[in-house]
Amino acid sequence: MWEGLGLQVFLMCLGAVLCSAVATSAPLEHSHRHRLSLHRHRERTGKEGQVLHRSKRGWVWNQFFVIEEYTGPDPVLVGRLHSDVDAGDGNCKYILSGEGAGTIFVIDDKTGNIHATKTLDREEQAQYTLTAQAVDRATNKPLEPPSEFIVKVQDINDNPPEFLHGPYYARVPEMSNVGTSVMQVTATDADDPTYGNSARLVYSILQGQPYFSVEPQTGIIRTALPNMDREARQEYDVVIQAKDMGGHMGGLSGTTEVKITLTDVNDNPPKFPQSVYAMSVSEDKVSGEEVGRLKAKDPDLGENGLVSYRFIEGDGMTVFEITTDTDTREGVIKLRKPVDFETKRAYTLRVEASNTHLDPRFIAWGPYKDTATVKVMVEDADEPPAFMATSYSFEVEENARDGTVVGRVHAKDTDVANNPVRYMIPRYTDVEQFFSVGPEDGIIKTTRPLDRETLPWHNISVSATEIGGHHQDTKVRVNIKVKDMNDNAPEFATQNEILVCENVSPGKVSPIIYNVYCTFSQVTFRKDRSLYSTASIYVTRRGFSRMTQDVYFLPIEINDNGIPPMSSTNTLTIRVCSCDSKDTILSCNVEPYILPAGLSTGALIAILACIVILLAIVVLFVALRRQKKEPLIVFEEEDIRENIITYDDEGGGEEDTEAFDIATLQNPDGANGFLPRKDIKPELQYPMRPGGHPVANSVDVDDFIKTRINDADNDPTAPPYDSIQIYGYEGRGSIAGSLSSLESVTTDSDLDYDYLQSWGPRFKKLADLYGTKDSADDNS
Repeated sequence: MWEGLGLQVFLMCLGAVLCSAVATSAPLEHSHRHRLSLHRHRERTGKEGQVLHRSKRGWVWNQFFVIEEYTGPDPVLVGRLHSDVDAGDGNCKYILSGEGAGTIFVIDDKTGNIHATKTLDREEQAQYTLTAQAVDRATNKPLEPPSEFIVKVQDINDNPPEFLHGPYYARVPEMSNVGTSVMQVTATDADDPTYGNSARLVYSILQGQPYFSVEPQTGIIRTALPNMDREARQEYDVVIQAKDMGGHMGGLSGTTEVKITLTDVNDNPPKFPQSVYAMSVSEDKVSGEEVGRLKAKDPDLGENGLVSYRFIEGDGMTVFEITTDTDTREGVIKLRKPVDFETKRAYTLRVEASNTHLDPRFIAWGPYKDTATVKVMVEDADEPPAFMATSYSFEVEENARDGTVVGRVHAKDTDVANNPVRYMIPRYTDVEQFFSVGPEDGIIKTTRPLDRETLPWHNISVSATEIGGHHQDTKVRVNIKVKDMNDNAPEFATQNEILVCENVSPGKVSPIIYNVYCTFSQVTFRKDRSLYSTASIYVTRRGFSRMTQDVYFLPIEINDNGIPPMSSTNTLTIRVCSCDSKDTILSCNVEPYILPAGLSTGALIAILACIVILLAIVVLFVALRRQKKEPLIVFEEEDIRENIITYDDEGGGEEDTEAFDIATLQNPDGANGFLPRKDIKPELQYPMRPGGHPVANSVDVDDFIKTRINDADNDPTAPPYDSIQIYGYEGRGSIAGSLSSLESVTTDSDLDYDYLQSWGPRFKKLADLYGTKDSADDNS
């Protein structure tokens, strides 16, 4: 990139030396021009009517240029300043100030020569503004006013072109024509475009041929090869170069990369990988189930590669249908309706796959479609039997005897095996089992007489099950209508009364027309459009008297014309009522006419009041009788009740003093707060039972009970109490052993109950019971 830089520096230095020589050969001429120009300026800016004059200035100076990037051993001479007042005796001193003065630019205060002490870069700063002044060396007073001048940095080709936005990415459609614009790349050069060819750029392609080209002046990249196919190659890496100096030798250059991608167009038709596809479907499949899939490949992308499928011919176009799976781009063949292996075992279809989006530029490259043949084989399946009809309807007369044939259903096995079929009626469709079906012939019969008036229709199902195979079954609906027979005598539909006025005229209909409804009366009475017939009641005499008779019961015989004919006698109630002149019923109640002959209303009220008072007295008397006290204790021996309580809990023994408080038994009234508690301290020792051990502080039960009986007899307010205590705790270390008799039933007891004889007459029965048992055991 820096080739030729040394030569350029050498040429620029040579030009600067020549210019300096020319400038120094005519210093007076430049100084004269400067002074002349400045003098005229002062005259223009003076006051009106007054000519201003300035002191004579003797500057002799040059227009200064400095070559950038100079790398010589000595400082570069920029130029020389000289004033007319400088006599060369050393009294004149030159001073330099401004941009870079003292650091970049230095001046010889005696000669006025200006040197650049540092390497300058035009791209950093193109020019510097400086101020020069001549002063007296001794007094340091200005000899001339200060003057500004500019030092320009002269450009050299020291900056290569740069692509500031690289690398680049571009897209162009595949199959584009030659010369199609892809994109434009632009490089920049920091050198001075107004000086020489340092910033004049030329573009060229270093990599990417022969597919692409670039315009040298604009940097526009274009296609250079026709029919570039994305499916063959999609991406290209192109390298573009920008070179300054107009592309000539010695110029600097820069490069950038451009990644170009070919975008897809619909330039490829769909194609089936194979021409024939074989599929199969079982005959037990239902409509909508998938049969198989096939796919036509299209290398295009996006909507350019979308494919739709359709049947164009074949014997299964009404049996099958084909749809497109948008996710997998496959053609999905499904059942439109079920197939039957026994009817047809194979189908042939012609499938066409075509693109849904076509590019008009490539229509001539078509056609954008392809076809394939699909052969579908039907597989045999074990199917349930099939009825010859979808439903059956039969009729049967009511009251027909059991075993009457209603009808017949028929089903057969449609499989090749043609297995026999067995029939049955599901119980849930004929809960009361009115019908039966022959298991082999399908004949439906009644099991008992049917009543149409109870149930006019019977809706049942018959199931046919294949014998053998997988025992599949199918059901059919059977609707049985019960035909009507004349088995019901006619009767009134309602039992309402007919009201007739006392003053009704003979031969006329009752003022209130009343229709008597009866069923199946087809001849005797007038007909209407309903299922019932009507009859009108006519009066045959003049007037009625409620005093004589207020209610009439009229027997009416009703006959029908059915086969066989039926008849019945019904009673019609006719009530006589009181009416006004307009035959409006006022009252049908007979009480107002009866009361005047007997008691008045007030008398009836008095009688009712007396009855209520008597009832109250009776109730009060019964209540008082219930409050009368009965004897608390029955003394008759034969009235004593024996209460036998059976329990399976074992007592706690003598040491159990916490489970039961005997004070409650001794004085139950005291426990309820009526009598003071009387605790009895046992004084007698409990008689020792044979085989047992003495128990300390035992209680004489006979004396205890006598005492309690005496207390109860002397206290009329203390009724007898029965106390039941359930022991859930057994004492520890009892010397008396267990009181339970559970084990004594199955084991030989060694207990002696003779001591019960000493308890008195009240325990005699208990002593006899146990003593008798022991005696019986001994005798045995």
